[in-house]
Amino acid sequence: MRALITSNNLVQISFLTALLADAGIKTMVLDSYTSIAEGSAGAIPRRLMVDSDDFERARRVLREAGEL
Repeated sequence: MRALITSNNLVQISFLTALLADAGIKTMVLDSYTSIAEGSAGAIPRRLMVDSDDFERARRVLREAGEL
């Protein structure tokens, strides 16, 4: 797994997850629980992860959508 983006923006992470799902790329969001447990939604950024084999294709999808 590789981190595609790191962000505190939950809307952005949700949008990018949906965009990648439409392209057939599975994602995983890490650090959600840690961010909540810390007591501040913005204190610890979440990481949007993709499989290492999908990393370059995922970057291309986001770049073509104007998100990178």
